[in-house]
Amino acid sequence: MAFAIKAEVSDPRSKTFAFTAQKTMYGGKHIAEGDTVFVFASENEGGQGLIACGVVISAEATARKRGIIRQTPRVSVTIGRTARAKRPLGRSELKHFTDWNDGQPATELNFKFYRQATNKIVGISDEAAAFLGEFF
Repeated sequence: MAFAIKAEVSDPRSKTFAFTAQKTMYGGKHIAEGDTVFVFASENEGGQGLIACGVVISAEATARKRGIIRQTPRVSVTIGRTARAKRPLGRSELKHFTDWNDGQPATELNFKFYRQATNKIVGISDEAAAFLGEFF
């Protein structure tokens, strides 16, 4: 399974990205060393959307806090960049894909990243991974 992360990226040209205690959804908690990851610089944090793809160098689940019953699993990951995006893909390019049942990879990404606009790590389908691969 491939993954995508939308988070604050301080240096989009970096060769490695480190993200601490990131929220996970849609299977994102299963991210592990060696997995393929597509990195989106969060527009909420001044980013531009898809900026890179890479491979997980390390992944470690964040311990849950005591006394809180419902907690979203969080993971800290380090990603080694393998390529930089050659064309844009972000909220503005995906916002028209709103028929949640149409099966298109762009719709899957819009749903997982922008329906609830928080930063997060998500698991993505093989079709969505192939779609994102076209941007490199």
